[in-house]
Amino acid sequence: MHCVVYKSLRQFDYYLFVRRDDALTRVPEGLKQMLGSLEKVIDLELDSARTLAQADVAEVMRQITAQGYYLQMPKQTAEDQPVA
Repeated sequence: MHCVVYKSLRQFDYYLFVRRDDALTRVPEGLKQMLGSLEKVIDLELDSARTLAQADVAEVMRQITAQGYYLQMPKQTAEDQPVA
């Protein structure tokens, strides 16, 4: 699967993966507004043999196929969790 990865210039460490042929056409307007300006980071060829640093490639491909995009957000640590 040919995809393009964009980074949000508004939301720190948010990355949006989309199918190259679809560009941003399948990304909901509300999500685009939340992310603000996007900067292209890289073109990638995704397949089951590829590994990604912060995501499972099979899940990324599944979400791109099903909803048109995959949103990678910063990992939360225990310090980021609200205190109950």
